[in-house]
Amino acid sequence: MKAIAVFCGSSSGNDNLIIEQSKLLGETFVSNDITLVYGGSKIGIMGTIAKAVIDGGGETVGVIPKFLQTKEIVNNDLTALIITDNMHDRKVIMYDKSDGFIIIPGGFGTMDEFFEITTWGQLGLHTKPIGILNSNGYYDALIEQCKVMVEKGFLKQENFEAVVVDSTINGLLDKMINHKPLPSPKWLNKEGL
Repeated sequence: MKAIAVFCGSSSGNDNLIIEQSKLLGETFVSNDITLVYGGSKIGIMGTIAKAVIDGGGETVGVIPKFLQTKEIVNNDLTALIITDNMHDRKVIMYDKSDGFIIIPGGFGTMDEFFEITTWGQLGLHTKPIGILNSNGYYDALIEQCKVMVEKGFLKQENFEAVVVDSTINGLLDKMINHKPLPSPKWLNKEGL
């Protein structure tokens, strides 16, 4: 994986362990020569991971919709900054520029990005690995909810298991590297999409 999209919060939250792990993730990208693809902001967890990559001399690609492109938000120290017309185009470009996806703590926007990219994988539109970095148990409740979806018949076990989870950065990257993509759904007619 040469480039990984990280979906994360534009807020820093209030958990110092999450902030520190976000910084460590950026440093790990640099030491493994992985380009960071992310939402283009200089604030919150987004800003923390980007600063760690920039400070370490790594590559950063920010993708931000033009309505968010203000000097208070946009990070102008990136290797590349791509301005999109809207939020959907932002996700498409982040997908195109990445070999995999990592979800770290964030709010509704992070959940939107996670569920959309996971749904694309479930539908066979991509086979890129998706990982959840479960920083300090942040995603325990989400993982439990996914188990309820499986139990109630709304999510297939294999689709749930296609998303890899770890509380450590190196453990997560190892799982993503060894990821085996789901076969395309039999009912999906790709020509009809």
